Order: sequence, then C-alpha cells, then structure tokens
Amino acid sequence: MKIAYYPGCSLHASSAFYDHQTKIVTKKLGIELVELDDWNCCGATSACKTDTFLSIALPARNLGIADASGLDELVIPCSSCYSRSLVAQSVLADNQELKDMINSELSKKVSGRVKILSIVELLLKKVNLPQFDEQVKYKLEGFKPACYYGCLLTRFPYDIKVSDNVENPQGLDIICKRVGAHPVDWNYKTDCCGASATVNDTEVALKLMSKIMKDAIARGANCFVTTCPMCQLNLDAYQDMVREKYNISQRMPVYFITELVGLSLGLSERDLQIDRHLIDATGLLKEIKQV
Repeated sequence: MKIAYYPGCSLHASSAFYDHQTKIVTKKLGIELVELDDWNCCGATSACKTDTFLSIALPARNLGIADASGLDELVIPCSSCYSRSLVAQSVLADNQELKDMINSELSKKVSGRVKILSIVELLLKKVNLPQFDEQVKYKLEGFKPACYYGCLLTRFPYDIKVSDNVENPQGLDIICKRVGAHPVDWNYKTDCCGASATVNDTEVALKLMSKIMKDAIARGANCFVTTCPMCQLNLDAYQDMVREKYNISQRMPVYFITELVGLSLGLSERDLQIDRHLIDATGLLKEIKQV
C-alpha cells in the first residue's frame, strides 16, 4: 500500500524524530510512504497571516506534485500543514479563476484528485481492522493520555466537512484505546496552546498551556498525546516554565500518537527515538513496565 507523504518543515527540523517515527510505524502497518519530490513549505501560520494568495499558492504547488504522483492519497502528519493543504485544496475547488491563475505558473498542475489524510485518519484505517489485534505486541495499559488535538486538526477557516466531531473529536482516543491505553475525558482537547505566540507573546501562551495542563492533571492523565509538532514542542519545551509560574507540580511527557502505536507494535524506545523529548518521556514507560 503506497501513499504520498508530505512531512513539512517541522518534521525535517525540530520534530525530525516524528518524521522518523511516522515512517517506521507506517512501514510496520504495511504502508509505504512516498515523500513528495521537491516539496516546499506550505506557509503554515506565517503566509495565512500576511498574504492570502501565498497561503493558497504555497500548498497548491505541493498538491500539484501529489496529484501528478499517480497515488490516490496524501498523508500529512503536521496539523498545521494538514490544515493549510486541505483549505487550499477546498478553496481552489470552489474558485476556478484562482485555480487557473496558480496552475498557469506550475509545472505540475493542481487537479484536486488526491485525497488528503491526517495521520489520525491514516492510522484509524489500520487500527480498526480486525487483524490489527494480531499485530499488537504490547498493551499500553498504564497509559492514561489526555488526547490533545489542538485547534487545527478539526477546525478550519473554510467550510470543510470534517470526519470527526469538531468540538469533541474521538480519533486519537479510539487509537489509544485500540493499543490498550485509557484516555481521559477532559475539557481542553481542542484548545490552543499559543502556537507561535510563545515567541512574541510568551505570557499569553504560558497561560493557555497552564489551563491545558491543569485540566489534564485534574482528570487523572499521566501524559499528553498529540499529532501537532507545534503543540508537542510547546508543551515539551515550555512545560517547566508553565509549572513554575502556575505552581503545577506534576510533569507530563508529551508523546506523538506514532510513539504509542509504535510501542504497541513492539518497537523499542530506541527505535522510536523517545529519548529525544525535552520532558523525559522514558520514565513513564519504565514506571508502567514495573507495575
């Protein structure tokens, strides 16, 4: 099973271990990822804040490459890249004049043929199969994750049909349950972590993260699970600042969903590069395995 793959900038930089995990976990599940040739930045949060045309044109070039690949589906693990690409595809489908203008400058034209998938949608296809139970080597019984979707995975600045519940999404929860974990029911699963505001408005971002952390801890979670590189990085890199400022005693590892699925499939901490987290993510594994 071959699927086109767009990693985006974060997975080739600050979240390179997420790119690594995505490739080895999907391979374990019988999926061959074919990375788009000569892909470019989708514009993420910068282009859509400064230039409406660029916010569509940048992901459009990648979509043209994907459409020309001959593959039917394109998976995008980064929530921001997924959002921008899905919005661009939908906008172009509704605006033929803009589509023609952009295509006139592209060597590989956007047709809108390829189906865009989030990493959650791709993993759900596999974990919901009966044979997935046979692939599971280790049940993650001690994990009580707060499944953190963030504000980009189900909510878009355009009218797009969403496969999950917009306000109370369940995709990550379903995957966690299928690998034996026990996700908590909590209130902040789609709240914003502050994203890039950590750079230019740090106080606001820290306050947002404190609310996320406090609710997850109050609900009995012992870790976060996410798909968004920005959410993961913020809660990982700024967590100690948040804890100190808002008197939060508990530390919470922040896993990508690929790590939990990978562990359940028998991949090791070393295989998944779990030691690359800033907030220690191996201690909980050792604690759980000793229980």
